[in-house]
Amino acid sequence: MKFRTEVNINDSQKKIQVEDKIFSIGSCFASEMSDLLAKGQLQTINNPFGTIFNPFSINSSVKKLHNADFYKEDDLITFNDEYISLDHHTSFDTRYIHKTLDKINAEIEKGNSFLQNSNWIIITYGTSFIYEFVPKQKLVANCHKIPQKFFEKRLLSHTELTDSIQETILSLRDICKDDVQIMFTVSPVRHTKDGMTENMLSKSKLITAVHEVISMFENCHYLPVYEILMDDLRDYRFYKEDMIHPNGQAVHYIFEKFGEAYFSDETKDFIKENFKIIKALEHKTSDEKDPKFIEFKEKLQERIEAQKQKVKHSIFKV
Repeated sequence: MKFRTEVNINDSQKKIQVEDKIFSIGSCFASEMSDLLAKGQLQTINNPFGTIFNPFSINSSVKKLHNADFYKEDDLITFNDEYISLDHHTSFDTRYIHKTLDKINAEIEKGNSFLQNSNWIIITYGTSFIYEFVPKQKLVANCHKIPQKFFEKRLLSHTELTDSIQETILSLRDICKDDVQIMFTVSPVRHTKDGMTENMLSKSKLITAVHEVISMFENCHYLPVYEILMDDLRDYRFYKEDMIHPNGQAVHYIFEKFGEAYFSDETKDFIKENFKIIKALEHKTSDEKDPKFIEFKEKLQERIEAQKQKVKHSIFKV
């Protein structure tokens, strides 16, 4: 008997190879996927603007990265004695204008360079809602805990969503390698503060817009992350205590299904061994001079060296 509806990911003809570079941008789920790719010792970079949720802001970020468009003093505002970019996550905020600008522009430079050699792009949308900062009449990526009275909230229209997605694809196709593959996902994290009905409307608009746009491009894929958590893992034991975010077990399950469909056999073996090595590296002992522990460390180092021989890029950096 079957006790659940399993969501399968169609096997991809294009596979992620061990030397491929993978760029990810979007919601916090994009960060979790990128963290697992990095743990598997693949080349990846995630969210040069910090966590961003809506397609309009993600498109703006990709354009900035594409053009290496650095930020200047006029692009920032001040709040609570900190210099802030409304295009960025709060992690970029500092009390000194030069520090905020240095952090922002260093990430733009790094992101621009990485994108030029990227083989895969993962974009994770979280919401169709967006906020306008009224004093500047500017659509923003993050409100930085500035009082609500300074913002107006609304849903992006279908045209705004599809235009943002299409422009993002075109920018990436221009700056990345010719055969770059672009993967879209919709975050399974529910934005409950918007309201449950509003969250479903928001996610539905995202899914509709993504499918409409990617049907026009051969190099675009849809990874059914949202559907896996909603239908395949339809149980609160797969959520964290907040009952909103997927827990580690759910994230690893989705990552495994993603890998089965998109990783080459060599990549699967490479990541699997690296996960085992990382787990072994966590082993502690009360006696580091114990001959058995020394032998264990030596054999582990041999495994690391064997993995290093398989790739040109640096792995297991100290």
